[in-house]
Amino acid sequence: MTDIRRRAISPRIQWQLEQQGLHPLLARIYAGRGIVARSELDYEFQSLLPPTRLAYTAEAAVLLADAIARQARILIVADYDCDGATACALGIRALRAFGAEVDYLVPNRFTYGYGLSPDIVELAATTKRPDLIVTVDNGIASVEGVARARQLGIATLITDHHLPGDHLPAADCIVNPNLPACSFPSKCLAGVGVMFYVMLALRAELRNRQWFSEASGRSEPKLASLLDLVALGTVADVVRLDHNNRVLVSQGLQRIRQGRLTTGLRAIFRAAGRSPAQASSLDLGFMIGPRLNAAGRLSDMSLGIECLITDDDGRAMNIAQQLDALNRERREIEAGMQEQALTQLAQAAGELAGEAATGAAVSLFNGDWHQGVVGIVAARIKEKLHRPVFAFARGEGGEIKGSGRSIPGLHLRDALDLVSRRAPGLLLRFGGHAMAAGVTMRESDFARFRELFAHVADELLAAADRARTLETDGGLEAAYFSIATARLLEAEVWGQGFPAPLFEDEFVVESQRILKDKHLKLRLRKGIQTLDAIQFNFAQAPGSSIRAAYRLAINDFNGVQTPQLMIEHIETRPA
Repeated sequence: MTDIRRRAISPRIQWQLEQQGLHPLLARIYAGRGIVARSELDYEFQSLLPPTRLAYTAEAAVLLADAIARQARILIVADYDCDGATACALGIRALRAFGAEVDYLVPNRFTYGYGLSPDIVELAATTKRPDLIVTVDNGIASVEGVARARQLGIATLITDHHLPGDHLPAADCIVNPNLPACSFPSKCLAGVGVMFYVMLALRAELRNRQWFSEASGRSEPKLASLLDLVALGTVADVVRLDHNNRVLVSQGLQRIRQGRLTTGLRAIFRAAGRSPAQASSLDLGFMIGPRLNAAGRLSDMSLGIECLITDDDGRAMNIAQQLDALNRERREIEAGMQEQALTQLAQAAGELAGEAATGAAVSLFNGDWHQGVVGIVAARIKEKLHRPVFAFARGEGGEIKGSGRSIPGLHLRDALDLVSRRAPGLLLRFGGHAMAAGVTMRESDFARFRELFAHVADELLAAADRARTLETDGGLEAAYFSIATARLLEAEVWGQGFPAPLFEDEFVVESQRILKDKHLKLRLRKGIQTLDAIQFNFAQAPGSSIRAAYRLAINDFNGVQTPQLMIEHIETRPA
């Protein structure tokens, strides 16, 4: 059951925002998201929190500046998702612009797993011979890996944003906004955001050392040129878009729309059939990010990183086409796995999965599933059932590897921590965020984990959190059903914790037809106005009168653009 609720809006705040010059529709939408003054929508670069407020960036800058000065070999060890790839590419580009000798290594998720493990340190020492290892989007849990690096005489700088565990690695320096000792107000920085801040601090340190003096012959790089990568990684990692993150994303989107984007990113836009000039945060999250992620899921994220660090148009386009092909393959694999997951649920419940009483949480395992795609399957099942979901695939040596997605009300990493405390030794490795996490365990322990995770979720989830709630921004006046309004909304920054506008209205269904056996195409009427609408992966055909929650979008068909409603939920109204 889905409950549609209108966001609480203060008419006084809405009026104040209008008086400050905001478009009336935007004033209403922003008032519903807790914005009380237009200054909160100031996304100029000067509004960014300064690097000096992020703990230990100064120490990280000294460590890196010293390494650059003595021409030490720096190695970036990246995560294999979009956030890790953009953080790595940003680090490579910035450090090379500063004059550093820098290379990168990204673990193959199927061979080495996640993070700076002792095996990765051994591989790095053998093949890259680094003097300093810099982790991006990982490392906060790599106690053993950092210890091995220290034994080998390799210094370590951890840059990460994941929540720290009980024990921190003994690195030379750690920069993470979620460290207990860090008072940085924006705890939601993505890994690429953390690396960007470290590079800002490094530039300031090099300035102090007169590194860019006329006598040196070195020019000072403009780090703003890397904000397209920051925007992409921030949106793709689904971190909460607080004001600081919205500044980063807005600045990056501005550069993308102006055509000032990295060569590889331009190529991925082209391969995806999207125009950078009309880029939105939705494009980054649903069109560009998945193509980069496909490399880490099915192949090797080195492919994605190479795309983002090359300045050769031909090479970038060649890689972008490979990424596009991998993404198509990923979708095919995902579709089969999702069908198997739903069958598994239906068999377990004895009825259709969508109607099943699934309990507080769901854990699924199939030995034939692809390790790189289980996270997407967990996300799809979570959306369908509105329950926390873990999906597991078989690893090596009797282990299984799972990826989880949660719903508001259940902090997934905290839930895993509780499972670990109640059953010591059950979880071999785990980590993550509030809404997404990963875990490794023995295959023989799956049934025990499924039961214990469900119990923990049952304890932590309040009754109100178990009902799916769609918060809307109310109805949309007739004059706003236009391409101009759709463009107005697309130009703003939306994302996790700052959702894109969702409206609700009652319509008469004038016609309906099914496309590709799964999408519902509608012709709707509201008053004297008729509108096109579409609902993807619909569950049930509606009656002649409906209440719908929808987003306003633009349908581009054969070069003709028309407003279109993207339906998220339909309720048939009594005749």
